[in-house]
Amino acid sequence: MKTFSCKGTITALVTPFNKNHEIDYDALKSLIEFQIKSRIDAILIAGTTGESPSLSKEEKLELMERTMDIVKGRVPVIAGTGTNNTKDSIIMTRKAKEIGVDGALIVAPYYNKPTQNGLYEHYKAIAKSVEIPQIIYNVPGRTGVNILPETQLRLAEECKNIIATKEASGNLGQMMEIIKNAPKGFILLSGDDALTLPAISIGAKGCISVLSNYAPAEFGRMIHFALDGKFEQAKKIHYSLLDLMNLNFVESSPQPVKYVLSQMGYIKEIFRLPLVPMQSLNKTILMNAIKKSGLKIS
Repeated sequence: MKTFSCKGTITALVTPFNKNHEIDYDALKSLIEFQIKSRIDAILIAGTTGESPSLSKEEKLELMERTMDIVKGRVPVIAGTGTNNTKDSIIMTRKAKEIGVDGALIVAPYYNKPTQNGLYEHYKAIAKSVEIPQIIYNVPGRTGVNILPETQLRLAEECKNIIATKEASGNLGQMMEIIKNAPKGFILLSGDDALTLPAISIGAKGCISVLSNYAPAEFGRMIHFALDGKFEQAKKIHYSLLDLMNLNFVESSPQPVKYVLSQMGYIKEIFRLPLVPMQSLNKTILMNAIKKSGLKIS
């Protein structure tokens, strides 16, 4: 099985659109080159930040193919392939493997609200069907269901290609339980930028990040300082970026981060409904916070 180092700063990349609301692949190339130049550890495409609910299956597959062509093996590429339909999740994950991505992010089935046993069977079926490194994505605020530590640990023990979890429960106690009891090699990644530093202090190995879309070098330095045990240096960066981590969710993500990237000239501030551009007041608040942080975006 193809493996990769699932640690450090992994950018949950936005999906840029043109004026016709089609994927803008020229802008995608610019974004990816910016990420690689900033020494990001890996890239995630077709995730929540990439507006995956508004992408068709065909668009997701083309996005994977184009991304692999642009990246050319310079960093690992992870693709969001999970749905609330187990059969479709298997099909998408299998196709992602055929395209050559390094790993798959599998979100908890949303809307169905399965039991813990249903979650276990869902993830087990995907893991057993497709031999590719897989990451559990636990985000109860969006899916309506929390994958409990015992369920995640059971999967980690029984499915060796489930290599990590993206924990976006916001619950450090839950994270500690997973880290404490995880089998050797199983990694916890923070799913919340603002909790990344405390998560690393208790054993997390990195973050799948929203902020690193427009601050990859700065956020990456914070994470690597923390992973190296240099917590004073990491803490200084953490607090300089904390307001931005929070403001990236002042409206539905990725609205704020797409606005900042548009101001940087990388993309146009275009969304697919039901997402819309940010309100003017929140744009002003966000840009003022960027100036206060000292972050250079031009």
